[in-house]
Amino acid sequence: MDGIFNVLKPPGMTSHDVVGALRKILNMKKIGHGGTLDPLAAGVLPVFTGTATRFLEYAAHEEKSYRAELTFGIRTDTGDTEGQVIAQSPVRHLTEKEIEGTLASFRGEGTQIPPMYSAISVKGTKLYKLARQGIEVKREPRPITLYALELVDYTGKTLVFDVTCSKGTFIRTLCEDLAAKLGMAGTMSFLLRRKAGVFRLEDAHTLQEIAADPASCCEGIEPILAAFPRLTVNSLQGRRIAQGVATTLPGIQEGILYQLWTREGLLVGLARAVDGRLRAHKIIHIPEVEDRTGKKP
Repeated sequence: MDGIFNVLKPPGMTSHDVVGALRKILNMKKIGHGGTLDPLAAGVLPVFTGTATRFLEYAAHEEKSYRAELTFGIRTDTGDTEGQVIAQSPVRHLTEKEIEGTLASFRGEGTQIPPMYSAISVKGTKLYKLARQGIEVKREPRPITLYALELVDYTGKTLVFDVTCSKGTFIRTLCEDLAAKLGMAGTMSFLLRRKAGVFRLEDAHTLQEIAADPASCCEGIEPILAAFPRLTVNSLQGRRIAQGVATTLPGIQEGILYQLWTREGLLVGLARAVDGRLRAHKIIHIPEVEDRTGKKP
């Protein structure tokens, strides 16, 4: 089964756990997820199966939207309530103006230092593996963008907010940084991913729903390819490009990556325009072409 499953990940499972569960449900090995969710978190987790895994990189680059809860007064080693408390502070009352001013200061382009408890690799080792050994290494700030950051609720002890952000943004770190800007310790106590690129929470399926009817829960890869212009070719052109032959086509723009389809509706894959010709970039199907006798090769 080749396609994408928009999985509603429950809290308590790792993203790897979800992939493992789907491997058993679908009885297939070629599966990968499009963006890690913390075990504490719930929500949208796109999972790619079969030939669709070739396009995983494009899912990971898309923006994501979350609803998060920040609890004031404590900071933990993991950045969420599952970790050990390493710092505490008094909890002071915040005014609406103070909250809005702080949120506004984080909107737009900025930088963020990744947490030690993350899947980022340093010299081939995941940071979280080093963290579990009590080892902390220097992490360089990374560019991020917060496209939207809005207050949902404030209780005095907790602050709930919605955020839409670029890839590589750690909401746990954002919670800590917001709290620090407000003069307190803070940690993430709840996280729900509401959107990952084109995949929305309202369209997500539980693992139980997928197990009951996998076919109806499986989407094609077209949503991921929507960002690339579509180009239709005949079967011979599609076959030539798929086999590595750079092919001249009218109207293509230099450097653009195209989703390539045959007139019969077969997705060949992705191809890039280079020096006025279309070159294979990521191929999943090679079209069949009849020879002069009407036979297919």
